[in-house]
Amino acid sequence: MTLHKGASPADREHAGNPVNPFYGEADPIAGMETSPPRHTLPDGPVSPHTAYQFVHDELMLDGNSRLNLATFVTTWMEPQAGILMAECRDKNMIDKDEYPRTAELERRCVAMLADLWNAPDPSSAVGCSTTGSSEACMLAGMALKRRWMQRNTERYPATARPNLVMGANVQVCWEKFCNFWEVEARQVPMQGDRFHLDAATAAGLCDENTIGVVAVLGSTFDGSYEPVAEICAALDELQEKKGWDIPVHVDGASGAMIAPFLDPDLEWDFRQPRVASINTSGHKYGLVYPGVGWALWRDMAALPEELVFRVNYLGGDMPTFALNFSRPGAQVAAQYYTFLRLGRDGYRAVQQATRDVARSMADRIDSLDDFRLLTHGDELPVFAFTTADDVKAFDVFDVSRRMKEHGWLLPAYTFPPDREDLSVLRIVCRNGFSQDLADLFLADLEELLPELREQPCPLQRPESVATAFHH
Repeated sequence: MTLHKGASPADREHAGNPVNPFYGEADPIAGMETSPPRHTLPDGPVSPHTAYQFVHDELMLDGNSRLNLATFVTTWMEPQAGILMAECRDKNMIDKDEYPRTAELERRCVAMLADLWNAPDPSSAVGCSTTGSSEACMLAGMALKRRWMQRNTERYPATARPNLVMGANVQVCWEKFCNFWEVEARQVPMQGDRFHLDAATAAGLCDENTIGVVAVLGSTFDGSYEPVAEICAALDELQEKKGWDIPVHVDGASGAMIAPFLDPDLEWDFRQPRVASINTSGHKYGLVYPGVGWALWRDMAALPEELVFRVNYLGGDMPTFALNFSRPGAQVAAQYYTFLRLGRDGYRAVQQATRDVARSMADRIDSLDDFRLLTHGDELPVFAFTTADDVKAFDVFDVSRRMKEHGWLLPAYTFPPDREDLSVLRIVCRNGFSQDLADLFLADLEELLPELREQPCPLQRPESVATAFHH
């Protein structure tokens, strides 16, 4: 969660500015005359209409979420889903005795995902909803560490320090996990045209203190899948040689809701015996508004019982494994609605349409002489591209800035070690980003290119403000 500081003197000077008389009630001269303070509680209440108008007007300065090509998060759902979420927003997910049907919908979603991800015995798989993939990854990491601790009681914490192997392209939550839970993060840097983890390098970083390997099914940097099956095979060979039984966690924040429908023959999930746990974001390609995620373990052996709290809360025994306690049940209800609404065929159709848009956009951008594709949108419906080698007049940050003038939020960022020399643009296609919108985006891009080509040189945006999008 973002940390914020208090109000600056300049902020405080804005309190008490005149307001539009129509912010009042029906009588325009009987309403508020000055705006309320921004950083202290007002002395008294205002009418609901006035409070709404103040907040609404300020939020108009936000970007349009539908035109945000940076975010993976769902920005469109059907009206019926919105109504259902409104009906459930006051239900606290933790009160399972008071809201047993909401708890049942959560259980059904876990069962559906266990079946979708080919758990050997879906009835024995265990899982839970979370606020998103970040919490789900934290829970999966905790389970990996605890299992390793149980196997190394004679060495930990006296002499052994646990480590976790991952690519430098992982979502920032994995770095947080290693920091918060005192685990050494062993990150494989990017190299040449390899932008994520590979099997040989991952196995080479493992040792007797490795709690697990994180394989990302859908890198946020370029939309590519990491080779889960190859990583598992390399770890199988390592176990034969060294005796180290190292589990794999698949961070499927996005890809775990794409691959089952569009790449059914790709064995990345519980079909791989070494995969101990999987997470996904229901609010990404699970097609639900934020925030809901899911964490599943192959079986109870993969989730140490000592991590599960059994709380006598409001009249019932409640087993929980979470970093949060109170949260609304609306997103879980919306996830079940979407599973019920679409089914396998519906998800397949929606995700295929999204991938088709991504591939079409990638092909059209590739046809422009100004850009070079890194990925093509044929795994996640996400692709990254950079300026062509002979383009000297502008860079990706110029493109991002100019597209924002048209309302498009197009992320530009540098890659992590050891490819900080590479700066790219990335486009995330989601449900609701139609071919019509894609055509409008490409028309705006093609319109501004002649102006960019006339620049004497790039605007030399400082490296310190070049943003890396980790979401």
